[in-house]
Amino acid sequence: DSNCLCIMTIVYEQSPGRAHLPSVESTTSFWHSEPSQFLLGHRTTPELPTLADVVIVGSGITAASAARFLGEDERSKGLSILMLEAREVCWGATGRNGGHCQPLIYDSSPKISAFELLNYRAVRSYIESNKIPCEWRSLAACHAYLSEEEFASAVASVQALKRADSELGKLIEIVSDKHELAIHRVPNVVGATLNSAAASLWPYKLVVWILEGLVKRGLLNIQTHTPVTSLEQLCDGRWALHTPRGVVSTRHVILATNGYTSHLLPEFSGVISPVLGQMSALIPPDGSSRIQHSYGFYGKLKNGLIQDDYLIQRPYSRVSTPDRHGGHLMFGGGRALAPNEGLGIDDDSRTYPATAAYLRQSLTEMLTFENSETEAEHLTNDREALRATHEWSGIMGFSRDWRPWVGGIPDRKGVYLAGGYSGHGMPNATLCASALVNILLAVESGGDVDEAQEQLVRDEALPEQYLLTRARLERARSLPPATVTTLDGMV
Repeated sequence: DSNCLCIMTIVYEQSPGRAHLPSVESTTSFWHSEPSQFLLGHRTTPELPTLADVVIVGSGITAASAARFLGEDERSKGLSILMLEAREVCWGATGRNGGHCQPLIYDSSPKISAFELLNYRAVRSYIESNKIPCEWRSLAACHAYLSEEEFASAVASVQALKRADSELGKLIEIVSDKHELAIHRVPNVVGATLNSAAASLWPYKLVVWILEGLVKRGLLNIQTHTPVTSLEQLCDGRWALHTPRGVVSTRHVILATNGYTSHLLPEFSGVISPVLGQMSALIPPDGSSRIQHSYGFYGKLKNGLIQDDYLIQRPYSRVSTPDRHGGHLMFGGGRALAPNEGLGIDDDSRTYPATAAYLRQSLTEMLTFENSETEAEHLTNDREALRATHEWSGIMGFSRDWRPWVGGIPDRKGVYLAGGYSGHGMPNATLCASALVNILLAVESGGDVDEAQEQLVRDEALPEQYLLTRARLERARSLPPATVTTLDGMV
């Protein structure tokens, strides 16, 4: 009975790290400059359904991938799938990120590296086979290190990887020769690594391509501007999702809420923490040729705080006008200049001036821009600030133990989560969503959550470190509250 009044509630201690709902207003991301007219303000049905078999909360890369895998799987045939989004489609982290898809090959254990590489290849294959117009560009990622300490640590990690897994090790090259560093446009850094398995893309366009297709094929109902304010379990085991437009009841809830997860799951306060990141779209110097890599810049700023900046470049427009220059340098980072390094900030309606100025001014100190006619000519010796067409912020979800969380929620049967990517969602989210759908459909067929999760590990479809288990959650909740973020996690 959809009017069942017997409600079971779970009460958790309210942590000060609990996230709010996404802010109603938000800064303007460049990635939203060409919005999907079909999905803008979209509601597949005028009224909010009161019942659905599966409800997905969120509409970024995790949510879109989960909806896609449900739509492709014969086991979900006949299931009604509803997606609830607090704002516009893909208006959160996926629509605000740096435009990278890059597995961290040498910063993780070989099994996690292999999973991220598998994810990267799966995304690339899907985009190429469907000819999705999202500016996908396969390239090598250059990690440039600005301090001896950070570079030495990276070299040690690469050497350890090459010993542990020679095939993965083949993807990484260490660069320390000054002439070679200059060829890669980073002559002033201590050293660099090159990862041959990386890409840049327009993430929003990938997500809306997936979702438009699902809606048009009748496989998905999307309701924008419908924030989920709370979850309650009904006496028959179903879940009631409360929204300002009414209540939806369902057997299965997929939370693709990342940095905002603790708003609906208070037990994840401090386990998945919101962290603000800031981005800019910069006009490149006149006459400069397109950079051939994506970049990460790692080290310490003059104030001793961590530097972790990232860069891709969009293709130049065939026809250049003052409004449509193309070739934007999509540069993000400077998080150390935000309050508390962005930790605990869940409001993307503002940017921080110090961070914005840093992003406009610092890139020309780290990267040389070559003239398309005279390759060796540097155009930025005067180190002038670059002009930004867009400056915006976005909210990431940082995991307390630095690994994503994938699986069913303890004591909340029928609620599933994939999130906590720690700013590294694009090379993880697609296959995390696939794993989550497999867990959900196993439960729908009468299976056990724990057994379904363990089977994924046996099948090497998900790293064991990603599994959402009661023991892991208790361990994470017992750690002291995070106070700062580092290159290796939160401490």
